Amino acid sequence: MGAPGELGSPAPRGPRLSDLTGSLLRQGRALAADYALLAVLDARSAALRFAWLVSGGLVAAVLVATAWLAIVAAGIVWLLGSGASWPAALGLAAVLNVVGAVALYLWMRGLMTELPFSATLRQLRGEAPRPRASDDDS
Repeated sequence: MGAPGELGSPAPRGPRLSDLTGSLLRQGRALAADYALLAVLDARSAALRFAWLVSGGLVAAVLVATAWLAIVAAGIVWLLGSGASWPAALGLAAVLNVVGAVALYLWMRGLMTELPFSATLRQLRGEAPRPRASDDDS
């Protein structure tokens, strides 16, 4: 047998195209599986963090509601100590709660002047962006 490249001996053959294509497909499939696994693990982690945030928010809401009730009760006791009648003290507390609820409602309604994702919808439709109210002030 002669050395490679001599006359009469076959030249060494490299990998065939079908072998390279198969290898590329296997590696591509493995890469896609790795990315899918990473996405699943990230989604699971995000879901757990979201659950902790929601439960923390619920506990905070209960604590704030309890504190508010204590403040209202203290105001009622103070009014009773100042000589106000029970109906007057409870009525004043109720009126203050309703006024606070109406103020909160008006504030929330002001936040909803524009529909969610309206900027995205305008962009997809090719419309010009609307000027913001804060842009008019400057």
